[in-house]
Amino acid sequence: MRFVTRIAELREHIAAIKNEGRTLGFVPTMGFLHAGHMELVAHARSENDAVVVSIFVNPLQFGQNEDLTRYPRDLERDSAMLSDAGVDILFAPSADEMYPRPMQTIVDVPSLGSELEGAVRPGHFAGVATVVTKLFNIIQPHAAYLGKKDYQQVMIIKRMVEDLAQPVRIVAVETVREADGLAFSSRNSYLTADERAAAVIVPKALDEAERLYNEGIDEPQALEAALTAFIAREPLAVAEVVAVRDPMTLKPLETLRDQSALVALFVRLGTTRLLDNRIIGRQGQTHSRAA
Repeated sequence: MRFVTRIAELREHIAAIKNEGRTLGFVPTMGFLHAGHMELVAHARSENDAVVVSIFVNPLQFGQNEDLTRYPRDLERDSAMLSDAGVDILFAPSADEMYPRPMQTIVDVPSLGSELEGAVRPGHFAGVATVVTKLFNIIQPHAAYLGKKDYQQVMIIKRMVEDLAQPVRIVAVETVREADGLAFSSRNSYLTADERAAAVIVPKALDEAERLYNEGIDEPQALEAALTAFIAREPLAVAEVVAVRDPMTLKPLETLRDQSALVALFVRLGTTRLLDNRIIGRQGQTHSRAA
């Protein structure tokens, strides 16, 4: 595996891959890798001749008083994991390499990026879209692999790619979960033992949403209220976002009757924010609805 920190060097290696007629898969990450990341790598590896993984903690997507400086990092460990997984190139640039001067150009998808997580983290998704666009421009992959745990992020990047006619196929990979259902996340490492035990309320709330839907609840606001109350049973959990939305537009729904819905959760435990989601309903991953 090649370890690259400079854009110019990376482009040389990419050109060699492309000149050989090989397909290129790309997995963008912020590092501190876990099983979810490695599932993305496995998908990229299975569908492409070569794989590039980036590790870059992007300052543009962190707001004031967020965890940029304390975001977990372990480049040596990550590099070993990626090498063992058969990755061809690890691109780990510095902030100065990616942003040698203050950015004047910003990529934003405001109709999607201002909803849900974007409502409590203003500017976050503009930072995500900007860095992903820059990485796509540098690497020019045939396909990029993203986790469905970050559903809103996937939808924004898909729309960005469509709007800008970027020649990248976006592949959304199923969420990988720990034994108790909690989605793997680099931020799980922040949790204390008590917070980690309490964090199971997040996947349990998604199970509760599916149960209530199958029992016949069809008002989105009623489902949101029920899930908020359900999460409140866990004293360590604070529900910052509990939303039932249209899976495509992320806008509020008027009814759940005979359609699919996105249930999106953004829950704080201590200083750590965890997000998760599930599609429920007619087109979702649910059982047949009770009559």
